[in-house]
Amino acid sequence: MTKIAGCARATRVSHFPLLLIGSGLLLMAALTWSIISATSSKAEMLDVEKDELKFGFIKLTDMAPLAIAKEKGFFEDEGLFVTLEPQANWKVLLDRVITGELDGAHMLAGQPLAATIGFGTKAHVITPFSMDLNGNGITVSNEVWEMMKPHIPTGADGKPEHPIQASALKKVVDKFKAEGKPFKMGMVFPVSTHNYELRYWLASGGLNPGYYSKDNVSGQIMADVLLSVTPPPQMPATLEAGTINGYCVGEPWNQQAVFKGIGVPVITDYEIWKDNPEKVFGITKEFADKYPNTTLAITKALIRAGQWLDENNNANRQEAVEILARSEYVGADAEVIANSMTGTFEYEKGDKRDVPDFNVFFRYFATYPYYSDAVWYLTQMRRWGQIADAKSDEWYDTTAKSVYRPDIYLKAAEMLVADGLAKKADFPFDTDGYRPPQTEFIDGIPFDGKKPNAYIDNLPIGLKSKETVTGNKVATQ
Repeated sequence: MTKIAGCARATRVSHFPLLLIGSGLLLMAALTWSIISATSSKAEMLDVEKDELKFGFIKLTDMAPLAIAKEKGFFEDEGLFVTLEPQANWKVLLDRVITGELDGAHMLAGQPLAATIGFGTKAHVITPFSMDLNGNGITVSNEVWEMMKPHIPTGADGKPEHPIQASALKKVVDKFKAEGKPFKMGMVFPVSTHNYELRYWLASGGLNPGYYSKDNVSGQIMADVLLSVTPPPQMPATLEAGTINGYCVGEPWNQQAVFKGIGVPVITDYEIWKDNPEKVFGITKEFADKYPNTTLAITKALIRAGQWLDENNNANRQEAVEILARSEYVGADAEVIANSMTGTFEYEKGDKRDVPDFNVFFRYFATYPYYSDAVWYLTQMRRWGQIADAKSDEWYDTTAKSVYRPDIYLKAAEMLVADGLAKKADFPFDTDGYRPPQTEFIDGIPFDGKKPNAYIDNLPIGLKSKETVTGNKVATQ
């Protein structure tokens, strides 16, 4: 008796063919076992404590490592069955990770830090994985762009010289002030990379983007430019409605303004701070402690996704664009996503330039969570008053190390190297977690992550290390 399609059927089979079939099956089994044995000698699948997971994301191009890890089977290779779920905004996303409704999420680099130090929702959130470098831009309305252009040098081809300095925008803001009109710009969240990058660019051109205080978290104290929160997908429509005069956001929402003809991206974050860390993968410390093997498995899958996105000189990017364009992920036109994802960036309509590193997902050790990256974000929180009081250099170091977890990352990387899925040279195994001092900022002011207070004191606009905001003025502590 044999069973076919769930039904028992009587079957007559001669002994000779059965012997052949049996010997063939034995040979196949032997071959299969030899393959399995060869593979298992290199690596064994982690015994994950939790295999069904739900991760959150915001509809931005830089959520790509999550989509790719799922679509290319990297999560499944680690024994993980992952659901990806878009979230309404960054606050909802963070809150759902903290409550456990989400197991982890695509997060702003500042979110785990802010949560851990208690700015906003208080919870110990960590990151074992940096999702990308660069990827943001600053866009202004067509009206503002026309007012800026007379103050921007042009090259021999008649096109604006890049990077465009915020000093050109200052002329426009001064005109608005003289006419009694506020100048408003959008960013995506108070502790977003976009908020800090926009503030950095404005300050480099002589504009004060405003302070936070213990009693006033608007971020608009003493501000020349009024910054407020707008969810990323709503940026173009808010600009078109005239509610804001410009914004800082990730892709594809700068290129969307170009395609719709409603605004002009004037600068990318690559030009503000070359190869800056952008998003991270965030989980609670409780999750990492409770499910250590699961955390390693997630990190391994995400590293592989980053590799895939950058390998062979970005050869896979067009496929990535098609995946991201799906409604369950970013849900924007593939042509719009490709405008930046495939190594170019369009500024003024028709002014498309090569920016091969606009999106970086693996090269330059992009996925390693450097302590110095965490320290930079903490210095900006202190600079603008989100961290209200002076902190020692040791505090910055300790805080960074409690949130950014390269120990988890390097353990996952070692496993991938042992699996033959990555090369040792792909990872910074010999680092102390700090980058060398960096100088490639738009204002040229060097940043040494081991000397945060000296850096803060060197920035011309913003709180100095011993200053605080009291009422509507800055005072020395």
